[in-house]
Amino acid sequence: MESDTAVRRNRGYRAANNPLDRDKDSGFKRSDAGQKTDSSGSDDAKKKPVFGLSLLEESSGVVLLVCFLLALWGLVHLSLRQLVVRASTGEFNAVRARKHLEHITAFGPRPVGSPENEILTVNYLLEEIEKIKAGSNKAHIISVDVQKPTGSFTIDFLGGFTSYYDRVSNVVVKLEPKRGAKHAMLANCHFDSVANSPGASDDAVSCSVLLEALHSMSNLSTPLRHAVIFLFNGAEENILQASHGFITQHPWAKLVRAFINLEAAGVGGKEIVFQTGPENPWLIQAYVRAVKHPFASVVGQEVFQSGVIPADTDFRIYRDFGHIPGIDLAFIENGYLYHTKYDTADRILTDTIQRAGDNILAVLKLLASSEELADSSEYRHGNMVFFDVLGVFMVAYPARVGTIINYMVTVATFIYLGKKCSLPNNVGFMYVRSLAYAIGVTLMSWFITFVSVLIIAGLISLTGQSMFWYTHYYISVCLYGTAGIAMLMLIHTLAKNHYYGNMNQLQVGEMYFDVTLTLWCCALVYLTQQGLCSAYVPMITVVFPLITNLLLRQELKQRGATVKYTSLYLLGLSLPYVHFMFLMWVVFEIFTPILGRSGTEIPPDVVLASITAVCSIILSSYFIHFIYLSKSMKRTLVVLASIFGVVAVLVSSGMFFPYSCDSASPRPKRIFLQHTTRTFHGLNGEVIKKDSGIWINGFDYTGMKYVTPHIPEINDTIRAPCDKQVPFCGFPWFLPVEFLVKIGTCLPQRCFQRPLLSSHCCQSNKQTGGPPSYHLKLKVPATCLCIFCPTVEQLSPAGPSVMALRSLTLVGSISFSTPTGWTPQPGASGSKYRPLSPTQGRR
Repeated sequence: MESDTAVRRNRGYRAANNPLDRDKDSGFKRSDAGQKTDSSGSDDAKKKPVFGLSLLEESSGVVLLVCFLLALWGLVHLSLRQLVVRASTGEFNAVRARKHLEHITAFGPRPVGSPENEILTVNYLLEEIEKIKAGSNKAHIISVDVQKPTGSFTIDFLGGFTSYYDRVSNVVVKLEPKRGAKHAMLANCHFDSVANSPGASDDAVSCSVLLEALHSMSNLSTPLRHAVIFLFNGAEENILQASHGFITQHPWAKLVRAFINLEAAGVGGKEIVFQTGPENPWLIQAYVRAVKHPFASVVGQEVFQSGVIPADTDFRIYRDFGHIPGIDLAFIENGYLYHTKYDTADRILTDTIQRAGDNILAVLKLLASSEELADSSEYRHGNMVFFDVLGVFMVAYPARVGTIINYMVTVATFIYLGKKCSLPNNVGFMYVRSLAYAIGVTLMSWFITFVSVLIIAGLISLTGQSMFWYTHYYISVCLYGTAGIAMLMLIHTLAKNHYYGNMNQLQVGEMYFDVTLTLWCCALVYLTQQGLCSAYVPMITVVFPLITNLLLRQELKQRGATVKYTSLYLLGLSLPYVHFMFLMWVVFEIFTPILGRSGTEIPPDVVLASITAVCSIILSSYFIHFIYLSKSMKRTLVVLASIFGVVAVLVSSGMFFPYSCDSASPRPKRIFLQHTTRTFHGLNGEVIKKDSGIWINGFDYTGMKYVTPHIPEINDTIRAPCDKQVPFCGFPWFLPVEFLVKIGTCLPQRCFQRPLLSSHCCQSNKQTGGPPSYHLKLKVPATCLCIFCPTVEQLSPAGPSVMALRSLTLVGSISFSTPTGWTPQPGASGSKYRPLSPTQGRR
């Protein structure tokens, strides 16, 4: 009955628009022409008429599609491995830069406050700068300054906190023409590292590149128009402190008109432009004109600035506190080794240094000689759409031009669809109704696919096999990817057999192409309306398939879904699909390692399965109509189901261990161990409680599951309880990330014998009756972390408790004052102080 209903529903449209019913124009012949029913009165032919369609053989279609995707993936992979696209001009010496890298990383980890960071690295930089200065061309002047700023600032990162710093290190070099300069370009890197890593990629290699860029530019015989300030900052890992000290306190900061920031979220590979601006399109235009090895995407910029990626760079400081525009670049490959002991110099290829040096040097030279730098405010307004094509060349155009192009493409799509909707004799109306049904089927298939993959990921997490893919990445594709594609194919196969069973399959296939085109056009309109430059992605995803379909329309009508038609159709999709694959590589390259350090509260399999499901839906969007153009999909479904079943059994049985210590490609588990002594004081200064222990935190979803079998003492019985009466559960978090890691353990240990902290607190304004002002003077050893957390009761209808974090990484001693704009307010647990205005610490 369902098939007969479908036939009646679409009879009008088929009769007027079905090429198979118009023998003179179609060139097709019915395979049942002239045939009669047999004498037995069988009515099989009446139930399901058989047309002489040239449908695609399943094996041919699958082979062509797999070869197409593998070829494009191979092309993307080749472009990523091709670090140096064009021959170097010889201006940048990567070998010399590598020597700088090896010298800096030889000092070992360089946390802020350590001798390795404050003395050894600073001295090395000064020695090398003096050598460069001695051999520089007389057309330029090199000035050097070592800055030791002290200050504080509030930053809206990880929920927001205030950072105090005291005498952090900055090595600042100004290269300017002999006559002097009123404007400057800033090039920034940081030489400090986290406490457990030599920090080769983050960020010693960037400082090595800038040292060599300084050497090259200082030997130019033609003087630059503007100055270039090289900032080697020594406190970035403490959340952007040294850059704040420079841009707010250094006398040269007032010369800066734009900046380039070099960062890392991985180890080696290509450096990608992932932030520019705000506005100031001339910066990305300069990058496009200057670079020899482009690698940039406005999609990355908009994703990063959305806050999805839990990270930040000095870009924020220069933008928010210096109010200057810039370009942010970072190495993103192999993020598994980021902030680990494996971030060593030997893992960074010389070609990586060469391409980064060629690019940075070229951009600095162009900007230091540009007219725009002198008055960047005149060129401020507007944004740019930009992306590279396989690292060979850049495409960039103003966002306003992109908006025009997007709407032109939208109009062209509406014209294409409008011609079908306006067919006479009620055919247009039937087409619109059939298109609406098909859109409903497609959206339903996407929703069911997404939910199904999430259910599978949830079951994997519940069985205790989470993160099986951390070392074996492609296994996740075999599990979640095959499940998603199989579910999509199953739904459309059922629709084909039960809903469209008696319809012309060529017509149905073309209609599902129109469905995909319509949905991508809707995405194009939405992103354009939101003002997002990333709208170029759906734009190219509409343009190329539409042109391809128009060129091959007659081929489909006259000969059907032949191998020739399929091959030409896939060829027409090459450009948007190769760009899709590149963007997907970037997404997986960034997010897969992040899931290994995203805490114990976020199920990583659910996140990865969501990304995989979305990628499967996007990649299959323009291939769905092949299900209707093929004779059958049974064997493909069986193969996909078999792959999924086998992988699911292997994963459930624990065949894939998440981590690896393979020296060539390690995948370490991140565990933080801190020997901690805690002393809790009351409001009157009395000691309420004191304890000491080794505080242990696993920074991924598996917690201590894989550690306990080897170290039985670390188990759930020593889990550290959360004391909700004190800030951050009473634990000494360096950053306010307690909402990410809630499963920690603590092994009791003896207390430290000598006191780590001496303090003196006094209260002023006792006689005036105004808001009290407390002055606290601390003296602590170098690299000690102190957290000052006054409890604040926020008066709101819901009455939530809001804590203010004050983090200090101290060298020597400092004094500061608590906020003076606080007054006692009644709260749920008594009278508490509430801040009435933003305040900062004071030395």
